[in-house]
Amino acid sequence: MWPDGNDRGRIPPNMDEPLDELVNLVGLAKPVPGQVRIDGNEPVFPCRFPLASLSAAALAACGLAVSELWELRTGRRQQVGVGLRHAGASLLSFAFLRAPDIGIRGVSPTIGLYRARDGRWIHLHGGFPHLAAGTLRILGCGEDRQAIAKAVQGWDAEALEEALAQARLCGAVVRSAEEWFAHPQGRALAALPVVEVVRIGEGQATPRFVAARPLSGIRVLDLTRVLAGPTCSRTLAEHGADVLRVTCPRLPDVEPFVVDTGHGKLSTVLDLDTAEDMERLKHLASESDVFVDGYRSGALERRGFGPQILCALGRGIVYVSVNCYGHRGPWRERAGWEQLAQSVTGLAYDHGGTEAPALVPAAACDYTTGYLAALGALVGLARRAREGGSWHVRASLCQTAMWIHRRGSDELTAPRQASTHEAMITSRPSSFSAEEIAAFSTESVTAHGRIRHLAPALRLSETPPRWERPSAPLGTHPPVWPG
Repeated sequence: MWPDGNDRGRIPPNMDEPLDELVNLVGLAKPVPGQVRIDGNEPVFPCRFPLASLSAAALAACGLAVSELWELRTGRRQQVGVGLRHAGASLLSFAFLRAPDIGIRGVSPTIGLYRARDGRWIHLHGGFPHLAAGTLRILGCGEDRQAIAKAVQGWDAEALEEALAQARLCGAVVRSAEEWFAHPQGRALAALPVVEVVRIGEGQATPRFVAARPLSGIRVLDLTRVLAGPTCSRTLAEHGADVLRVTCPRLPDVEPFVVDTGHGKLSTVLDLDTAEDMERLKHLASESDVFVDGYRSGALERRGFGPQILCALGRGIVYVSVNCYGHRGPWRERAGWEQLAQSVTGLAYDHGGTEAPALVPAAACDYTTGYLAALGALVGLARRAREGGSWHVRASLCQTAMWIHRRGSDELTAPRQASTHEAMITSRPSSFSAEEIAAFSTESVTAHGRIRHLAPALRLSETPPRWERPSAPLGTHPPVWPG
């Protein structure tokens, strides 16, 4: 299995602790000696946070969870392997996508760090056209970086943050970790684990059957956007689940993100403002095993698709909730992005310094949250198989950011690389060579043409992770489960 032909597992120094934490947190069986192998060492990125190690730990924990599901079906455990640098590259997966005529062409100046009148920094995020227009309306200026900087100078940072939130727009003040833990939202998350798996309903244990892959026969309904939620369902597709992504015809999206997170999925369009499509979604949900909700907390629940409502269907479901600010506290219904989670929790403050905060050079909160949510879903499926019932998985970008921050160490500090949203999405990351990325990549033939993209970073001894379906444009498929 392993590249050097050696079947002995090994985990680099300081890697066993985060993996053990996740194993204990979600109640996985402790791996037997030699079962897990993680190749490589930090630092991978030029920052004091072990971004690649935590990604690798989350992926290895997913591998152990898949192994448990496989053992339920076959009686056999699998060996689990992760390459540390491949796991790190996966935190910038969209940046390594090579597809004809697909890319991010220009970045709105409404996305970025700006200094306010009181000297504090705020990260604005007009990532979709309506968010950009609303941000400019609040600021009273045109879409020009200098004009925005001048307009932000007319506000105190927290006042602007609150004005944006009241208008259902996106922006976050850069805080230190100490400030975040003193904030009501930080306090609400402080006692929570990085991912939660809780029982929310009763039901019979699901039958176990032998199948070709660990998640063969599992249906995943994917109502998510951008990166974290779609990464969760893409991770489940790696192991044979049938994933159906559902999007709304009126909602914008980011095409490179759609392609990057669409591997292995079917994609359909439903308009929940119509009675007909509401009924279609209810029917799909009634036949699903996993439901992934990546919208603002409460948004789908108000439309009749919350965890308790779907749990009441009685067949046993794993409901996964993914958002930015967490599922408790005064900010639980605020929309957010990777950059805002980094800003509020202390990552940007500690990475760039007090005078010039900066993003860490990876979308570490988004992708790692996706892996952690997938871990929760896998554990929920195993519990459903053993014990029955319905299970609720909760993960958020801010809980992940806080987990990353706790693992920071000055021992990792290399020359720090400050990053911006624009640099992250428009240039090939410098931490990886072209030869490395070629080794980590695979090709797919899609409706977009032949594309090159990262392959799964996780390795398993019996059922190598792979995507059976190519990434498809939104709305390609009818709203039905495959036969």
